[in-house]
Amino acid sequence: MRSIFLGGNRIREIYNKEITDFLVEQAGLFPEPVSKEDILAHSDKYADTEYLFSTWGMPHFTEEEITRCLPALKAVFYGAGSVQQFAREFLNVGVRVFSAWGANAVPVAEYTTAQIILANKGFFLANRRYTSLDTRAAADAYFQKMPGNYDVNVGIIGAGMIGKLVIKMLKPYNIHVLVYDPFLSDEKAAELGAEKTSLEELFTRCQTISNHVANLPQTVGMVHYDLFRRMKENAVFINTGRGAQVVEADLIRILEEKPDITAVLDVTFPEPPAPDSKLYTLENVILTPHIAGSAGQEVARMGEYMAEQFRKFKNKELCEYEVTLKMLETMA
Repeated sequence: MRSIFLGGNRIREIYNKEITDFLVEQAGLFPEPVSKEDILAHSDKYADTEYLFSTWGMPHFTEEEITRCLPALKAVFYGAGSVQQFAREFLNVGVRVFSAWGANAVPVAEYTTAQIILANKGFFLANRRYTSLDTRAAADAYFQKMPGNYDVNVGIIGAGMIGKLVIKMLKPYNIHVLVYDPFLSDEKAAELGAEKTSLEELFTRCQTISNHVANLPQTVGMVHYDLFRRMKENAVFINTGRGAQVVEADLIRILEEKPDITAVLDVTFPEPPAPDSKLYTLENVILTPHIAGSAGQEVARMGEYMAEQFRKFKNKELCEYEVTLKMLETMA
């Protein structure tokens, strides 16, 4: 049994010493990362490779390159989230693929839940408007209109791994969750403790709305002006999904028309926004540089998840983070 590290320059962060030592012992891991160029140039050296561990920076291989250079490969363990860029070719030639999307979902859900709680209290615009003693009254007047976190509607767009986690994290609060996801059954929504609804109703009824839809061609531009214009007074739109799902010109339009509405944007399209984008200057935009996902010490969780998936795979146990071709149709 032989395994290799393949990926970008963050391998050591994702697979820390403890995880690497485990994989060296249990998976026959060669601990020094290799490159795609080396694999293509010396295919004979990698012909017996059975397992590949990677993360951000995973290169794309053609089916021909996989079968020629990695003929013994059984599985790819990807210590990060989306596998759309490389997985299909591996799956097509019978190599199983596992992703740490579940690990990366945790910090995004934690971040989102925190933003929702703050949004319902009016934190963002109260902070922006409280710039001096003279503006305290205006900030307080805005805050007094906010519902807080009791008996309030929150909308979740997309009930994938992250959306489900956010719903779960909101359970301790007296919050009514509405969810939009065409792939979610009414029964599953009820199990989550959420009310399944249309996008139009979600935008109409909810105080705070959070986007978690998968980044797919059919979701591009799905959040547009007709939805934004339905938002309640002082409502908040949070996006930690993907910027391309939002028609940003429409979002900017509603933010200018209704300055009581707030957009909390961790993602944009393009990312970062163009130099002349109004997202930089509008008072009711909170812009962060894509910080919701795994960062700092959190990234080691992804390597830990992949080491555990390898252990289960080796022992023929159920692996909950395996990716299939069918899943690629709807997952981020």
